[in-house]
Amino acid sequence: MAIYQDREAFIPYTRQALIDLCLSDDNLTVTEKEQFREFCQILAAYYHFKFHSYLENIKHNYTPFDPDASGSNLTKYDRASKGEMTQNLLEDFTTILNKANYYPLSKGVLRRALEDDSLFDLKTEVDFADFAEMLCYCQGDGRKNITIKKFWFKKEKTIDVFERVVLLIKFKEEKHFADKPTPKSELSFKPGCVYIYLYKNLSKLDIEFIFPNVQMSMTWKDRLLFGIPAIGAGISLVAKILPQLLLIIGVILYVVLGDIPTDVVPVREEEVRDVTPLLVTTLSLLITLGGFAFKQYTSYKSKQIKFQKNITETLFFRNMANNTGVFQYLIDAAEEEECKEIILVYYHLLTSNTLLTSEELDDRIEVWTEEKIGKKIDFDIYKTIKNLRSIRGKVNLNPEDDRELTEVALLQQDEQNYLHPLPLDRATKVIDYVWDNAFYYV
Repeated sequence: MAIYQDREAFIPYTRQALIDLCLSDDNLTVTEKEQFREFCQILAAYYHFKFHSYLENIKHNYTPFDPDASGSNLTKYDRASKGEMTQNLLEDFTTILNKANYYPLSKGVLRRALEDDSLFDLKTEVDFADFAEMLCYCQGDGRKNITIKKFWFKKEKTIDVFERVVLLIKFKEEKHFADKPTPKSELSFKPGCVYIYLYKNLSKLDIEFIFPNVQMSMTWKDRLLFGIPAIGAGISLVAKILPQLLLIIGVILYVVLGDIPTDVVPVREEEVRDVTPLLVTTLSLLITLGGFAFKQYTSYKSKQIKFQKNITETLFFRNMANNTGVFQYLIDAAEEEECKEIILVYYHLLTSNTLLTSEELDDRIEVWTEEKIGKKIDFDIYKTIKNLRSIRGKVNLNPEDDRELTEVALLQQDEQNYLHPLPLDRATKVIDYVWDNAFYYV
């Protein structure tokens, strides 16, 4: 059994497509194929019920931190209750992410992403000190071809992308932001709240843009491209308004000194004493300088708006859900992944001509998925074996007495590590018993 550092446990096939793929091997009879479909159908219903409790718990613990909550909350939570609910939320959310075969990104990886050049040619900064808690998980490590426009040319580039990115952030309370230069009314988030984002096909170079407190500014290259033409235009402007500036300087010297040093300021005294040309000159100068400043400001704002527009459009089409909307998606993904893992394990044990150990079964499944799906995965065999052994139900093992029921698991493991699955007919009865008694109350 090999351990891979460059593979994921995620199975890039739907549950139904995986069932069809298993049955396409024709290792089961027509009757067994029908029983296998029934087994998978009841298994999916059972896991849907099982994961519903996770959804309810997460929704409950998220209540005091939901920035989108409508109306007033009738329940008041003290500091201790909020702390406990935060931990419960993080534990359940992490559990669901792991079951859905997402993997975590550390703060170190995120900081390195901030240091790398972005596709948007922007300087970005994220203040991690604003976060009381943070989780960032990904799924699907792939590559994508994009077209980048550089001046008048278009260039094809291959970038690394995450097929799915989940970010959970709990901001610190208002006290932390009191000393910040940005007023509270201008913050793009609510202190003390938990924000959750789900994105698809996100470039690894641009992962920082999904943080709500990201600060963006021009790179040195853009500043030079913006500043050099402005300096050139400013020099030309100064050359044009130099006579007006000299006249105004002459007025100031005349008022202060009572005389004008003509060797320093080449202005005649008659021009200084005439007020009307002076007022016209001053007004003209103000209009010229104001127009120049306004033009540079609007050019800067236009460039800033262009950057923001590109980022907004990019993230808009990649955003899948926010806050409570993320829960349902991840719960469904976790259901799918655990069901697919059980289906693969049970199917390969069922159709094997020899007994298999957990390591042998792991290798067989990984080879099979590579051949059938064309995807190399790192199958989590131990988690799936544990799940199969935990599914227990009562069935009749004695044909002579149909009233005698014995509790058995879908899978057993002997001392030599060999795996023994229940036959298909009994396995279907076990999972049916589990489902029938899911709502059983004494």
